[in-house]
Amino acid sequence: MIDELVEQLRDRPLIDHHVHGAWLSDGDRSRFENALNEGSTDPLPGWDSGFDNQLGFAIRAHCAPLLDLEPHAAADAYWQRRTSLGEAEVARRFLSAAGVSDWLVDTGFPGETCEPEELAALSGAHDHRVIRLESLAEQAIADSADYAEAFPALLEATITQEQAVGMKTVAAYRTGFDLDWSEPAAGSVVEAAARWRDSGGRRLADPVLINFGIRSALALQRRRGGLPLQFHVGFGDRDEDLHRTDPLLLLPLLREFAVASICLLHCYPFERQAGYLAQAFAGVYLDVGLAINYLGARSPSLIARSLEVAPFGKLLYSSDAYGPAELHLLGAHLWRSGTAQVLSHFVERGEWSTTDALRVAGMIGSENARRLYRL
Repeated sequence: MIDELVEQLRDRPLIDHHVHGAWLSDGDRSRFENALNEGSTDPLPGWDSGFDNQLGFAIRAHCAPLLDLEPHAAADAYWQRRTSLGEAEVARRFLSAAGVSDWLVDTGFPGETCEPEELAALSGAHDHRVIRLESLAEQAIADSADYAEAFPALLEATITQEQAVGMKTVAAYRTGFDLDWSEPAAGSVVEAAARWRDSGGRRLADPVLINFGIRSALALQRRRGGLPLQFHVGFGDRDEDLHRTDPLLLLPLLREFAVASICLLHCYPFERQAGYLAQAFAGVYLDVGLAINYLGARSPSLIARSLEVAPFGKLLYSSDAYGPAELHLLGAHLWRSGTAQVLSHFVERGEWSTTDALRVAGMIGSENARRLYRL
């Protein structure tokens, strides 16, 4: 049964509804191995290896054959072969093999990765843009003295200019979710913007302005339709306070905007809380991307938990890949294989039919995202 599902899913293109660019320029081994750790960007100590974790083992198991190596090739052999091919060729091989039809790219994260159109060209897919609120806010504060009017106007203009299909907030990194979600008074927004501008107007971490930005995005969504708002939730870099990113802390906001289209990204280790919210609110969706790569061989358990209480029409696929193109490929491969493993277990126990298993996999892999983002 599992082989049949794997074969069927392999032939179905995915929509990666949250992703970043891939590296195209060559770098050293430390850059690569550091990119296999989501929590820290510090150089690894001499005794450690970025390959010695679930993600590193998954790369050696599933990516090595695309570099003309045997599965589970040694880390040194893998790196040597990767270096001999060069980053651009590695990216071409992995991106084209991912089986993704559409990449929804968060353009607000600076770095040395390729542009959305390059990602699409290398993979033979389509690219779409997702606008990050906090990056745009940092631009608005520099461009105008009247931030309360400038930010909403800039957001709408950017959405139109970029033909963006969605928006994203990284409030999880800036304030966490345990803040006052009531509508801020106009005067408090003006005062907060003045404080921020006087401090240099760099990294936005003021809870009043974070709340204002999110509300501006939801107001734009209500006026124009579409434009789901993505929230980073849970697992991420160590500069977020993980305990403050439980999506249940969003309840006051969700109750006020009960039908708004809101996507909870990643969610680990809060995937069950996110599943509850997807059941409780008509507009809430979720994915368990990013963590799938880092859990590697253990990722089917995460996929299974995501299927517990969330309506199947509310689940999405994403990789959140950034940097090494291995992450773009692995996100897709591990989701397909893990989903096949979980669903085949349901079928073999007589709880699901094969038809339903394939239908649900198609919903999560692409159909839900195509409907939600109006692709």
